[in-house]
Amino acid sequence: MNQSPLFSGIVYLTLGLLFTYLAIENVNHTGWGFFSYVLVLLATFDVGSGIRMIQFHFKLKKIQK
Repeated sequence: MNQSPLFSGIVYLTLGLLFTYLAIENVNHTGWGFFSYVLVLLATFDVGSGIRMIQFHFKLKKIQK
């Protein structure tokens, strides 16, 4: 099944927000440990990928016009 870049971008942004929330909760409970850094890294990658996918969707729509 082919997914649109917009849908994939929204999924990535949602995951990025979830990982951000989990990182904040983890830091509040245990402090900055290895798992906190991993969650922040995952959130950064997901938010960045989501933004790129959404930008790609709008570029594709502009080219198709």
